[in-house]
Amino acid sequence: MLELDKENFEAEVLEVPGPVFVDFYSDSCEPCQALMPVIHDLAEKYGDKLKFTKVNTMKARRMAISQKVLGLPVTAIYKNGEKVAELVKEECTEDRIEEMINDNI
Repeated sequence: MLELDKENFEAEVLEVPGPVFVDFYSDSCEPCQALMPVIHDLAEKYGDKLKFTKVNTMKARRMAISQKVLGLPVTAIYKNGEKVAELVKEECTEDRIEEMINDNI
């Protein structure tokens, strides 16, 4: 899973033609940390169908705000430079994330 920051977010997400999964998290977010193994399992399962990335919002706060990430955790899918699906906070369950992936690949 590719770690993104303000330097590479545009090139790795917004300028990519296919679907890109982005996990917005922070080290101090306990629900984010609990979700991390689930995200890694989904990346192994669906990694051939979409690109999996993650952003530590503590290191890229302005970039996260520019993407309207105001609470955590947030999982999103981008296609052709636009956010097409997003789950926020308690919506971020394994089933909902997998459903979002399947709806967008």
